[in-house]
Amino acid sequence: MNTKSRDALIPYLTVDGAARAIDFYKAAFGAEELARMPAEDGKRLMHAHLRVNGHDLMLSDAFPEYGAPTAAPAAVTLHLAVDDADAWWNRAVEAGAEIAMALEDQFWGDRYGQLRDPFGHRWSIGSPSRK
Repeated sequence: MNTKSRDALIPYLTVDGAARAIDFYKAAFGAEELARMPAEDGKRLMHAHLRVNGHDLMLSDAFPEYGAPTAAPAAVTLHLAVDDADAWWNRAVEAGAEIAMALEDQFWGDRYGQLRDPFGHRWSIGSPSRK
C-alpha cells in the first residue's frame, strides 16, 4: 500500500468490471493508477490503488467466493471537494457519469451536485460558489 501515512481512511470499492472502472475514473476524475494486481483467474482484478484529487481510492472486482460484497452500496456517496466544480463535473459527465442531482449553487455556499458512475457508486462534487 503506497499511502503517505498509516493513519488514513481509504474508500475501497467493489465493482463489476474493475479494469473498466479504472479507465472510467481516469477519464472522469483524473485518477492516477498507482497499483494493479490481477487475480489468478486472469479476468478480474484482486486489488487496485488509485489517487483521485490527491487522495487514495482502492477497488477490486467482486469475489463472492471470498465473502466480498457483490453490489454497489446505495447509501454511500464519495465526495470530491475541488477547486472548480464545473470543470470536474463536465469531465465526469463527458466520461459517462449520470446526473443524480444537478450541479447548482447551494444555500450553504457551495456549488454542488451528485453523479452516479457506471458501476453504481454515487459521487458528489463541490467547490465554494463563485457568487
